[in-house]
Amino acid sequence: MIDDPDQTAALVAGLKAGLPLPARPTPEALKTLRQQSPALDFPRDCSVTDIHYAGDEGGILCTLDFGLDDRKEVTIVSITHLRFDRKAPLSREIAQYQRHRVKKLKRLHHRPFWA
Repeated sequence: MIDDPDQTAALVAGLKAGLPLPARPTPEALKTLRQQSPALDFPRDCSVTDIHYAGDEGGILCTLDFGLDDRKEVTIVSITHLRFDRKAPLSREIAQYQRHRVKKLKRLHHRPFWA
């Protein structure tokens, strides 16, 4: 199991209660978004407008709003690809979830197939 069910449920509930949340995609996430939609000029900052939990395999997903009025597609990224203001509510819990999830995924993907 990657996520602690109780901690994750509490974090998801807290995040939903605090929407919208200002966020900043990681450089890698922005690069991917720009490759997928080269005609759009994605700004560095965005707002998280919805939160979804995709189970233990998918983790916490965030729906993003970049303020691009003509955009018809929905942008959803993993919370691990976002950065939040350290002074924001739940920032510690978010950072802890991100570190824990990335660490667990690295372990899972580097395990030999016979283990």
